[in-house]
Amino acid sequence: MTLHLDATVTARDVRLTFDLAPGETVAVLGPNGSGKSTLLAAIAGILRPDAGAATLDGTCLFDVAAGTWRPPHARGTALLAQDPLLFPHLNVLDNVAFGPRSAGRSRSESRTLARTWLAEVDAEELADRRPARLSGGQAQRVAIARALAAEPRLLLLDEPMAALDVTVVPAMRQVLKRVLAGRSAVVVTHDVLDALLLADRVVVMEGGRVAESGPARDVLARPRSTFAAGIAGLNLARGVVEDGGVRTPSGLLVAGLHGDDPVPERAAAVAVFSPSAVSVHLERPGGSPRNVLATTVRELEPHGSQVRVQTDELSAEVTAPVVAELDLVPGTPVFLAVKASEVSIYAA
Repeated sequence: MTLHLDATVTARDVRLTFDLAPGETVAVLGPNGSGKSTLLAAIAGILRPDAGAATLDGTCLFDVAAGTWRPPHARGTALLAQDPLLFPHLNVLDNVAFGPRSAGRSRSESRTLARTWLAEVDAEELADRRPARLSGGQAQRVAIARALAAEPRLLLLDEPMAALDVTVVPAMRQVLKRVLAGRSAVVVTHDVLDALLLADRVVVMEGGRVAESGPARDVLARPRSTFAAGIAGLNLARGVVEDGGVRTPSGLLVAGLHGDDPVPERAAAVAVFSPSAVSVHLERPGGSPRNVLATTVRELEPHGSQVRVQTDELSAEVTAPVVAELDLVPGTPVFLAVKASEVSIYAA
């Protein structure tokens, strides 16, 4: 199953190109309003783009220029939302059997298939219950079984665990890991663990565009977007290469080390470094640091055994005794320093 999509949704300022390889699960990450749900809606057919086209395994889902539009029920996709949206008047077994029945299978055949998928998600004992008697985790398992029983060519999941109690999320993640193996799927999520454990590849969206794409571990180790750097817990400075460092739009020059493939002068690049590599001072430090920024403490956050010192530009991690010694509070003027040897520079 191969998906290719080019879509423009003018009102939401979304312009994106998205591809999915056969049997690939892709996690889509990004801040609120970045276009993640718009992507799913365009694929599923519940949103008409203003321009573009999409094909699924050679079948045209839509082509705005040609006036082609395939309705949602004829696309071979199944969309699983945060809310399970089970039919309240049907028991669990008939909820799951609904897809096969709608496709023309017999009642007995549909129920047999439904029991198979309920067993796959560890919910077979729920077959006779009505949705009102299910917990949130149980209802979501049933919703997954119902989506899979329809035998979609492509499974779309929009924050499938966002509404669940945190105590049931690990078990649900294991269920999804099992049923998504080798299956073509797009998973929109805010949780980096979903990306690491469920997906073959990660796509990061920012401002209605695809900001970066690649294996989850690569994206988190070498982020090229502000969002990816944030979930990886890293500082990221974006700009162009100047004098071997990265000059940001604000004028800050961040010196660092290039990898095996140096970025040429004036080319777009990012400088990435850990908050733990940043030291905090009340007066401008002397000595070796090439990167020193005068700024103001915006917020202090506990971060494990450390304290995260947030400013508008960068963050640092220091110990609680350092916070006490420097008397750091929001509004304190500080100098942040990081050695060039702690900064990695690579192409944006």
